[in-house]
Amino acid sequence: MTEILFFHLQSRPLEQVLPTILERALSRGQRVVVEVSSEERLSALDDRLWTYSDEGFLPHVTAAEPDAAANPVVLTTQAHNPNAAQVRILADGVRIPDALQGYERVVLIFDGDDPDALNAARADWKTVKASGQSASYWQQDEAGRWEKKA
Repeated sequence: MTEILFFHLQSRPLEQVLPTILERALSRGQRVVVEVSSEERLSALDDRLWTYSDEGFLPHVTAAEPDAAANPVVLTTQAHNPNAAQVRILADGVRIPDALQGYERVVLIFDGDDPDALNAARADWKTVKASGQSASYWQQDEAGRWEKKA
């Protein structure tokens, strides 16, 4: 069964938390696909992942690259799995899809300061819980650490 995690952003934006989430998945040997809602957001995240740390970078490509299937992290704006990822991260208004086959983990990251994002996440939470899926809810504290709330 796919594990579904809801990450409620409070004190730090997606650009700051995504690298840490990706690093953890890669340290477990997992491949990841990150879906966002626009090409502009995809481009901004692509740039950020190359420059977020002075000590290194996260190996990744966009789905438009010809070698996407061979890469551990792929950024996309489509609901597909170009690199046979075990982890799917949904952000920037992307909703949890009905079909989750093939994923060990699906992570929905949403902005706690955006009322529309909050309402969409609540609706997705209700749908996931009603379907009997395993789900957990995590919220950032003021220091940016994740606290499990449900």
